[in-house]
Amino acid sequence: MRTLIVFALVGFAAQMVDGALGMAYGVTSTSLLLVAGINPATASASVHLAEVGTTLASGAAHWRFGNVDWKLVLKLGVPGAVGAFLGATALSALSTDAAAPYMSGILLALGVYILLRFAIRPPKVATARKSPHGARFLSPLGLVAGFVDASGGGGWGPVSTPALLGAGRTAPRTVVGSVDTSEFLVAVAASLGFLIGLGHEVLDPYTIGGLLIGGVLAAPLAAWLVTKIPAPVLGTAVGGIIVLTNARTILRALEAGTAATVATYVVIVAAWAAAISVAVTRLRRSRTDGTALPGEPVSAGRD
Repeated sequence: MRTLIVFALVGFAAQMVDGALGMAYGVTSTSLLLVAGINPATASASVHLAEVGTTLASGAAHWRFGNVDWKLVLKLGVPGAVGAFLGATALSALSTDAAAPYMSGILLALGVYILLRFAIRPPKVATARKSPHGARFLSPLGLVAGFVDASGGGGWGPVSTPALLGAGRTAPRTVVGSVDTSEFLVAVAASLGFLIGLGHEVLDPYTIGGLLIGGVLAAPLAAWLVTKIPAPVLGTAVGGIIVLTNARTILRALEAGTAATVATYVVIVAAWAAAISVAVTRLRRSRTDGTALPGEPVSAGRD
């Protein structure tokens, strides 16, 4: 019972982050599962099976708040599902020892990207409620994001959301809601790939059930919070957590000494604190000047 509660808290926290930023459910929860000693393929499989339920709940909540562009969901999600199936198949074929540093490397890189993206150059704020992008842009984006998501234990949001927000042509709430909703297709395809590659016997119902329960409970609140909280500060904070947790796995794989490990942690924490300070300072300055900082929440009312 204690295990179920712990993983439910992990799922709740991860879904709160994902629903507010449009990214990082998989990255956050997989990072924590790796720290708990679960092997990479099983961790990613468990997260994606749980995401079948959490993304369905999150998509419904975002639809309720008017945050979903269904054409964007299909154009991004279908190629994403293809990439996710291929990524799950590739990860299932790797040994546990080979997969652990590989996955942590991907997650760490995504964490650095999230941290720097939201601290230094927050996504632009647009107002269009329908995405103008076509299949030429969305199909390759979905394919790559889906593959990275399944093979790295997370990455659908960190790859898709910044690319769409960075283009500055679609409202952030629509990007976040549509990316979260399309992730349902990615989660289903990745789960099928893992079940074929690993079999159902390696999956822990307590892990999957806990992540699912926590994520479903958090989904409605997260969909509402996307309209209220400053994304730059939250994104920077989450990016630092992801970097710190995955650096631990990489240092272990490299058999780094105590001095090197401590020095690495000190550098990461210092850089993390500096990035949060930059994000908070930029946010306060924008509010003092009466200007909108890119990435700040916008009104959630239906048009």
